[in-house]
Amino acid sequence: MLQSMTGFGSASFENDKVAITADVKTLNSKFTDIFCRMPKTFSDKEVELRNLLSTELGRGKIELSLNVVPKSEAGAGTVVNRSLVKAYFKDLMETAAELGFEGSKTDVLRMATMMPNAYNSEAVNEEEAAEDWNNILNTVKVAIDKCIEFRTQEGQATKVKFEEYIANIGQFLDKVAEQDPKRIPVIRERLQKAISDWEQNENFNKDRFEQELIYYVEKYDISEEKVRLGNHLKYFVEELKKGGNGKRLNFISQEIGREINTIGSKANDAVIQKLVVQMKDELEKIKEQTMNIV
Repeated sequence: MLQSMTGFGSASFENDKVAITADVKTLNSKFTDIFCRMPKTFSDKEVELRNLLSTELGRGKIELSLNVVPKSEAGAGTVVNRSLVKAYFKDLMETAAELGFEGSKTDVLRMATMMPNAYNSEAVNEEEAAEDWNNILNTVKVAIDKCIEFRTQEGQATKVKFEEYIANIGQFLDKVAEQDPKRIPVIRERLQKAISDWEQNENFNKDRFEQELIYYVEKYDISEEKVRLGNHLKYFVEELKKGGNGKRLNFISQEIGREINTIGSKANDAVIQKLVVQMKDELEKIKEQTMNIV
């Protein structure tokens, strides 16, 4: 089904060891642009998450915000190396005294906790780590599914608009077809009047005039353009039913625009020119919307 690139999905999971929250937000973008905000503890899993996001969500600017909060000290994965921090603190305080000034205990403690090996990483049980990651992955997948559901709803609303714009262009095309036969006699009359003075010239060639007249009538013929434009409109609707992607829809809209422009340049008729402007207005709405389709 047609999907918008704008979407949001959120999911959470909680057990006796950990609380997990995953938010997935997507915006329109010409390419796939993924940004992951996640705990450093799971930074080695970022590539796996990026591949998952790219596969499931496709094109667009994709942002994942993952929050994992352990419920116990054991689940935190790291503990303060207190004996070493105390040694750092004592040494820093003594150094400050030797230098002749009294350091703030709060500032010195902060410096001590930033020194090398101030934290110890506890040995992680591989089975528990695998279980935690499985819970995280499932939570992210639920958030992605909700985001896709959001994007699909937006896509269906956009599909209705597409159908409306295409129908409007089709109606204007019907009016062009009605006006088309009326303009040829006007063009013929204008050409005859423009060269009426030539007829008085003894060198005037009536056969040449007829040839030139045929040339201009053919030049102003928009029959092929009308047929091609009608076919492009049908093709666009067919792609909508298939759930076509934004790139394909944008390509078809360019072809629609090409035929509309050709009709406008060849018509040489005020009524048709006005209809062409109205068709272009509807087409711009289509092009704008295709930029937000996956």
